Formats: sequence, structure tokens, C-alpha cells
Amino acid sequence: MINLKIDIKKTIGIITQNEIDAYQSIISQHHSDLINKKGKGNDFLGWVDLPSSISNDQLDEINKSAEIISNNSDLIVVVGIGGSYLGAKAVIDALNNQFAALSNNQKKPFVIYAGNNISEDYHFELLELLNNKDYSIVVISKSGTTTEPALAFRLLKNHIENKYGKEAANQRIVAVTDFSRGALKQLATTENYKTFGIPDDVGGRYSVLTPVGLLPIAAAGFDIKKIVEGARKMETTLKASSKIEENPAVLYSVVRNLLYQKGKKIEILANFQPYLQYFTEWWKQLYGESEGKESKGIFPAGVNFSTDLHSMGQYVQDGLRIIFETVLSVENSKNSLKVPFDENDLDGLNFLAGRNIQEINEKAEAGTMLAHVDGNVPNIKITIPKLDEENLGELIYFFEFACALSGYVLDVNPFDQPGVEAYKANMFALLGKPGFEKQKEELDKRLKN
Repeated sequence: MINLKIDIKKTIGIITQNEIDAYQSIISQHHSDLINKKGKGNDFLGWVDLPSSISNDQLDEINKSAEIISNNSDLIVVVGIGGSYLGAKAVIDALNNQFAALSNNQKKPFVIYAGNNISEDYHFELLELLNNKDYSIVVISKSGTTTEPALAFRLLKNHIENKYGKEAANQRIVAVTDFSRGALKQLATTENYKTFGIPDDVGGRYSVLTPVGLLPIAAAGFDIKKIVEGARKMETTLKASSKIEENPAVLYSVVRNLLYQKGKKIEILANFQPYLQYFTEWWKQLYGESEGKESKGIFPAGVNFSTDLHSMGQYVQDGLRIIFETVLSVENSKNSLKVPFDENDLDGLNFLAGRNIQEINEKAEAGTMLAHVDGNVPNIKITIPKLDEENLGELIYFFEFACALSGYVLDVNPFDQPGVEAYKANMFALLGKPGFEKQKEELDKRLKN
């Protein structure tokens, strides 16, 4: 039995129950194509069976490797971009103490990230920090040639070898890469790095439940077996039925596409917990890269409430009416904290004295949803009981499955990303990469003009 719940009542009025029901036959076909691996991009559907196919022995091997690098490190540097780091960061940030970096009670190394940008200052400051810290590296890349992580790893490899010596440094590097080919695999074999493989049929943004996500999460001290167990429960539920009323991922994919057809072109994932900021970033990549092609697709955006109610809230309430919200709601806090009574009551908050902060946050969430619905911003609500490994495992698989179905409804391939290559070709040409001479000449002329 899964914990996740979905509520679409605050979309009725923009769409109707009859319109939802009319989707049953087409969504059943897409559901069948997905679980039987017959739809578009079916060579990248390994993630569909991933939770149920991961063995305890595989998880134990990941945990063992995570423990080895954790035991002799203050910091773990995760090198990767896109799906090679967002999933891990989403889970680690959701589970971690918000002030872990400043805490003296941190039992596991703090995980930091590189290779997700090309900022000279960022990488200079990172290397300065690592001069005074014991650290290990988890480098994640299927090919080993993606510019941002390859560049960062070249810098870090040079630094760690100079710091510890080549042989000792090699014991502090774990590579997560292709099983048999590619530049990183070749280097890992030559240097005898501990290596984990990325399945050929799992794309980066669907790879959280492979060593890509699980190794950094385990190194940060969290229970990857519980994450996989939550995902397993969700896999069982979502595969069991294609009926809209029985399958939350089916319902979500149908409702969001109906809203899209009604002119709601932007979906905002809203949360009321700062822990979920990077979960939103992972979700944005998953849906943006999966659906945004062939001049189609819902634009995925994110807000962190109540913070962004004091910035983006105005636009959501009164701007162009092309928005719908999916509210990711967490029912229970990890801790208990009550509002104290103040004798002077200068801030006028004594009416809240004795009440838990969580209760106030819940009322802010409920009031915001009502206000936005009144402003013609329909709301889908997705609820989990609390932020823990099992619920996050459920949530990850839910969004992956729903994203694939939603892409099929749009009639696009949810598993490729042809548009990502455009900037790379221009960048390589402008940098003078061999083989791009003609394109460089053309681009230089355009920039001059």
C-alpha cells in the first residue's frame, strides 16, 4: 500500500470529470506500451523495472563502497551534471539537516558538487576548500566526455593526485559510468578506480535509483534500501492498473495534459518545505527534458513557498492565466516547535501562541491554494506523510512513471533530448574544437554582427 495521495478537486471547473473519463482508452494504451516497453524510446525503459530488479547484494555493494570513501573523508565531491547529480542532491537535501554544513554533530561527510557549471571562480574556490579537507570523489558520466563534468574532473583529478599521491588518490575516486565503453570507463580501468555501471537502457534523468543516485545518497548517510523499497511499492501499484481512479500517475498525467489543452501552458511545482527546493530542480529537469520538444510541452517551473509568495506570488495570483500548480505537500514535520507567548505582543502573534509551526504552515498552504484557485490557477495536490527515505522513493518513481505517460499523451519521445546538443555544437565551435572550423567561422561572423 503506497502512502502518496493525489487530489484533483481544485482543477474541476477548468476541466470536467467527463473529460478525464474520456481519456481512459488512450491512457490505457500508453500504460500498456510503457510497462510492455513498446512505446517511443523503448530502448530507454530500463528504469520501469528498476526498483523490483535491484538486488540486496547490489545495494550492499553500493553501501560498502560508500562506507569506505565516507570513513576517510570530510567531504565527498560528486562530479556530474543534469541527471548525474540532481537526483542525488534532491534526496540528500530533502533528508539532511538544513544546517548540516555548520553542524559539529555531522557523522557522515558533507556532499558537495562540481561539474554542473563552468564557473572559474566556483572551481577555484572549491579547490581552495579541498586544500584543507580530506575528501573523495564520485565522478558520474556515461561517456566521460560531457564538457562540464569532464572539465571539473580533470581539475579535481590533478588536485587529488597532488594532495595524496597517485596510488592513494585512486583509492579515493569512484567512477559511475558505462559498463564497457567510453572515456571514463577506459580511465577507470587504467587507474583501477572502484567502478559502478549505468545500465544502457536508463537515461540520466531517470537514473536516481541506479548507483548514479544511490551511491552519493548512501555516502551522505541515508538508507538506500528504504528508498528502493518505497519505489518498489510504487512500481507495484502503478503497474497493476491503468484505471484512472486507481492509478495516481495515470490521473496526474491525464489531468495535467487536459489543463495544457485548456491553455495552461506552465506547471509550477510548489512546496512549503525548504528541504524540497532541489527536489523541484530534479522534477524540472525530468519534465522539461522529457516533454519539451517538437514545439510542444508544458513548461515546468518551481516555487518555494511561503518564501516565494513574497516574490513570485504576485504573478501567480494576478499575472497571465496560463499557469496551473502542482502542490507537493508534506503532512508531518520531523520535529515539534511551538510559538511562545509574548507578554507585550507587539507583533500581534499571541493568537498563535502554543500552536505548532507545522499547523501554521499547513494553513498557509491551504489559504494559498484557495487564493490561487480563486485567481483561476487550478491546483493538483500530491501528499506524502513525511520526508523520509521510503516516501521519497515512492515520489521519485511516481513522477518518473507519470512523466513517461504524459510524454506519450503529447506524442513525443520522453527519453531523448535532441535540443540539448545545439548549445554544445556552438560552444565547441567557438572554442575551436577540431572538426568545427567551418561552424566557428560562421558563428564568429554572427557574433561580430
